[in-house]
Amino acid sequence: MSTIEQFGYRQELQRSLSFADLMIYGLIFMVPIAPFGIFGEVFSISHGMVALAYIIGVVAMAFTALSYAQMAKAFPMAGSVYTYAGRGIAAPVGFFAGWAILLDYVLVPSLLYLVAGTAMNSFVPAVPVWVWIVAFVAFNTVVNYLGIQMTARITRIMLIGELAVLAIFLVVGGIALAQGKGQAGALTPLFDPSSFTWSVVFAAASVAVLSFLGFDAISTLAEENREDARRLGRSMVAALAVAAVLFVVQTWVAALLTPNRAQLIEEGDLTGNAFYDTATFAGGPWLGVLTAVATAIAWGFADSLVAQTATSRLLFAMARDRQLPSFLAKVHPTHKVPVNATFAVAAVSITLGVFMSTRDNGIGELASLVNFGALSAFLLLHIAVVVHYMIRKRSRNIWAHLIAPAIGFAVLVAVVINQNVAAQWVGGVWLAIGLLVIGVSYALGRRPELPTEVK
Repeated sequence: MSTIEQFGYRQELQRSLSFADLMIYGLIFMVPIAPFGIFGEVFSISHGMVALAYIIGVVAMAFTALSYAQMAKAFPMAGSVYTYAGRGIAAPVGFFAGWAILLDYVLVPSLLYLVAGTAMNSFVPAVPVWVWIVAFVAFNTVVNYLGIQMTARITRIMLIGELAVLAIFLVVGGIALAQGKGQAGALTPLFDPSSFTWSVVFAAASVAVLSFLGFDAISTLAEENREDARRLGRSMVAALAVAAVLFVVQTWVAALLTPNRAQLIEEGDLTGNAFYDTATFAGGPWLGVLTAVATAIAWGFADSLVAQTATSRLLFAMARDRQLPSFLAKVHPTHKVPVNATFAVAAVSITLGVFMSTRDNGIGELASLVNFGALSAFLLLHIAVVVHYMIRKRSRNIWAHLIAPAIGFAVLVAVVINQNVAAQWVGGVWLAIGLLVIGVSYALGRRPELPTEVK
């Protein structure tokens, strides 16, 4: 079994997480009820073909998960795609991949807090969204500060609660459909010939993949995994498979029950309440409130808790390699967590979350930016698999090390091309800044480098 000492690092984080811990962590990050918060956005863009959008999304993520699993075996270290691209291709490419996924990891906690605050505000309008955001950030920062085991215990409890709420919605939704409350044909969420185009479903998939982002964050816990590195990759694939089934089933049921379908498709979901309105239509106000509260807790506490954990580990890994300010690499002597990185994520989350809460479509804008950063980094991940295994190692496993990464790359390109134009522009500017940073580093004689592997 490879160790991080083999790659020139010291083991500073606590190795205490099992396969079950990692899988639960990934499920919590993806959130079993994630579609609740962005259902209206995906419904509008897909013209009601929500289930199809999620199926395309999981196909893209499935191949990406396979590539993550391969690189996790080769390089069992924190840092996710930053580490894999840097070690698998070259250090400058690793920096660029890390820079790209920073757009995902740094922004995603803010997005989660914003969705949670919006959900809470939908039934407690007297309390502003920004107050909820601050409360969620404060709670999660304390839990993360107390150590990874505390985080693992909290996430187990949260997962049970989310699955219970999802089961209630599916049962009530099923009863409503049996009573004749359905608003569309049974296969409409999968295929509607009156509005189907590939550009429509791929554009919707570019938003739907937001729900799947999180399985990859398991890789940031590589240095806290107490088992074989292969288990890390398997936990990613397992978490993604479970989430995919849950997402498709719940969006299928919700899409059949959505009232005012034409209006939602035409105008979009500017309030972010489309799912809660659907739940109210299916079972009454109590179900609308239950799903809104569950979304707030899931996104504001559970998902954002693990998102803050993952982001702090990415910042820690890049800072440890002197590719971000060194103070972010400080590890707490008792709790064994990257303490300064944890506080930095909290500060960004509050600032950006509160600002975006003042915008009409803050959730949609943040979601598009988060996805652009992640998908761009995933493209480099697939390239890293081919370079490391096929070119350097002369691997004969053509499927895992050439065909699967190539398919994953092609699907992701199609999704990125059909993304929101504003997200493409802002994301493109972010990537351009990353290239500028690399250029300045070279000009100053500070070429990105990684510790040498110990043979």
